Amino acid sequence: MARPYIPIEVERRVRVTARNRCGYCLSPQHLVMARLEIEHIIPLAKKGSNNESNLWLACPLYNRYKSDKTTGIDPETGETVLLFNPSTQIWSEHFRWAEDGIVIVGLTPIGRATVSVLHLSDDPDALVVRSYWVQAGWHPPND
Repeated sequence: MARPYIPIEVERRVRVTARNRCGYCLSPQHLVMARLEIEHIIPLAKKGSNNESNLWLACPLYNRYKSDKTTGIDPETGETVLLFNPSTQIWSEHFRWAEDGIVIVGLTPIGRATVSVLHLSDDPDALVVRSYWVQAGWHPPND
C-alpha cells in the first residue's frame, strides 16, 4: 500500500517548526549527510495520520530504529512507557548530553526508553560522527 502523500507546504511547516533538526538527537540538517525525514510520531501502521501535529523531523537512522514503535522499556525500571514525542515534549526534560558531548543520557523513563529503542547512544556510526562534530566545535547543540 502506498504511503499517503504529505503536501510540500505541510513538510515545509514541519521543518520550520522542528527548526530543521532531528527531534531525537537535535542534529541540524546542515550537519547530517542525508535529508532529515518526516517522521510519524504515531506511525501510520498504528492508525497515525499525516496531520501536521503527528509529524516531526528525524535522522533517517533514528527513524528506521523507531519504525512503527510507540513504546519502549525503561532499562532502569523495566516499565513500558511511551517514547519521547518531540512535537509536544521538551528534550532537556528527558535527555542531556554526557560531558563528552557525544552520548545522549536519558533522564526519565521516557528518555531512557527512547535512548534504548532508537539506539541514540550506542550506534557506532552516530557516535563517531558526533565525536568529529565535537572536535570541530559544532556539537553538542546549545539548546
